[in-house]
Amino acid sequence: MGDSTVTRSQQQLAVSQQTQQHQQGPYVSVITNRTSNLVIRGAMLFSVGVFLALVLNLLQVQRNVTLFPPDVISSIFSSAWWVPPCCGTASAMIGLLYPCIDGHLGEPHKFKREWSSVMRCVAVFVGINHASAKVDFANNIQLSLTLAALSIGLWWTFDRSRSGFGLGVGIALLATLATQLLVYNGVFKYTSPDFLYIRSWLPCIFFAGVITMGNIGRQLALVRTCNHFSKFAKAKISVP
Repeated sequence: MGDSTVTRSQQQLAVSQQTQQHQQGPYVSVITNRTSNLVIRGAMLFSVGVFLALVLNLLQVQRNVTLFPPDVISSIFSSAWWVPPCCGTASAMIGLLYPCIDGHLGEPHKFKREWSSVMRCVAVFVGINHASAKVDFANNIQLSLTLAALSIGLWWTFDRSRSGFGLGVGIALLATLATQLLVYNGVFKYTSPDFLYIRSWLPCIFFAGVITMGNIGRQLALVRTCNHFSKFAKAKISVP
């Protein structure tokens, strides 16, 4: 009688432990996969940032907008070696920051959430950079106003969020200040600077770049969220 009671209690304990493992399994896997997903998204954003930095800086160098000293030119695109890694790191930070801020504010970004819209945003960003390097304007003020209008138009077309605009302006100002310090210390220089050693349209380029990388980061985060929801659904169906 005692042995049967002990055996029955052990079986009930084993069943409860198995049920608890089934119930906790999906959530534990999500916590475990969160870090790996974060690393994968960061690596993808870093790669996109490096690629765009190489392509866009090539346009600036060919137009003689940006000049680097001969001793720091060490790549096939006539770019300083540290420019692509810095741009890639900044792109990864911005792309990861945007969905994080959206989550903390409780305002998930749902405007034009598809990859075709993100690709069009990248194309417009490249076009803005191309215009700054290739199109001849009467003066720098006209160029700056035109690029400012195009950058705000990019935000209105592909973002339209207050958090996106605020982060874009803040990061653009910080990036402009960092560029000022680099130029002041002689790391590189701009031809015909008209605003404290740099071009006055540079904040517009930074703003457009922040909005573009923010959209890419949001789209990558959206894919991760959808995958987690599908895992939750499958796990709940499989739990007895």
